[in-house]
Amino acid sequence: MNKPKYYIVEASALPEVFVKVAEAKRLLSTGEAATVNEATRMTEISRSAFYKYRDSVLPFQNMMTGRIITFQIMLHDVPGVLSGILQTFAYEKVNILTINSTIPTNGAALVTITAETMDMTMSLEELIRVLSETKGVVKAEVVAG
Repeated sequence: MNKPKYYIVEASALPEVFVKVAEAKRLLSTGEAATVNEATRMTEISRSAFYKYRDSVLPFQNMMTGRIITFQIMLHDVPGVLSGILQTFAYEKVNILTINSTIPTNGAALVTITAETMDMTMSLEELIRVLSETKGVVKAEVVAG
């Protein structure tokens, strides 16, 4: 499968249908339109055009924020280590969606945290560095996102 390529293009250079698809998606996400039919009617595009391009058109600001990231963190089996990780996420305004942990073996547990990073106050690279340097963390990495 080919990896998709992305381009940043000024809206005025795009075919009108792309801009209208983005607007229809915005209307749906804000509740201004309750259905795809209503959103396409409001933006004056066909439903087939909406469905054809809906997964390929995304406003630039939406690409940079609201990302869902999955972290995998190996922790020593010591009280308070996970709490410290969660405090870091809270301080950096990372919204945790799920937490899964293995049962500790050989003194360590693997924790998988899926989080939404829309309001994150630092770069992803910096967050990984901070997590990796946290006492009790063996390894921290991004596995999806």
